[in-house]
Amino acid sequence: MVSRRAGRFGLEALACMLAALVVIPFVMICINSVKGVREAALFSLSLPTEWVFANYSEVFQSAHIARGFFNSFLISALVVMSVNLCASMAAFVIQRRNDKLLRAVYYLFIMGLIVPASIIPTIKLMMDLHIHNTYLGIVLYYTSVLLPFSVFLLTGFMKSVPRELDESAVLDGCGFFRMYTAIVLPLLVSVLVTVTIVVMMSVWNDFFGPFYLITDSTKWTIILSIYSFVTQYNTNWGLVFAFMMMVIAPVLVIYLLLQRFIIEGLTAGSLKG
Repeated sequence: MVSRRAGRFGLEALACMLAALVVIPFVMICINSVKGVREAALFSLSLPTEWVFANYSEVFQSAHIARGFFNSFLISALVVMSVNLCASMAAFVIQRRNDKLLRAVYYLFIMGLIVPASIIPTIKLMMDLHIHNTYLGIVLYYTSVLLPFSVFLLTGFMKSVPRELDESAVLDGCGFFRMYTAIVLPLLVSVLVTVTIVVMMSVWNDFFGPFYLITDSTKWTIILSIYSFVTQYNTNWGLVFAFMMMVIAPVLVIYLLLQRFIIEGLTAGSLKG
């Protein structure tokens, strides 16, 4: 009994330490975003002697933050719709037909989880297709990168959907596409919410994709806007931290509101095979 309590205490202590690794940097950014130039440069966790909320208004005036937010929301929304549609249809066909060809296709998707994307051939291919430095190109890039995880998650959930539903639909004269849209797709809502959150956070926080594939500053995402803002205002870390808080806030709010769906979606289908 004592050893069990000691083990549980050790796990809780380890969890607290891991949580501190995430929470402490966020608290530091939050506190330093309302400090003056000298105090913010110290990167301390102490409260400011003078609260400088004007940093936020100055960021709005100095940075193209509205354009960055628009680009990030547009690209994230298009990628979410593309990934959800393609992954749900692929998972439905792969799991329901389950022949050798589709099993091979599924294993190719699994390989996509392991093999990293090569950026130089991607740029060359986009240039040949004349989609480099375009919204279409970056959306297709993110779709291809995030599709393997989504197919893997949805295929695992599809195993828990009874095949008797398909048989009943066929007896009622339901076609394959109608079966997918009217019966299967509504059952995937909880997992699709998980896919949506994971995809959106991946696109929103990614730096290297837009950095290499978008050279037009008018199409830069909010993460690239931070990069250009830091190089311009690296002597005033109060402004930099205020900009970071504005970027973190939307994703943080969405994650806190929908974290229950993330856990449900990741564990869905794990009890039935």
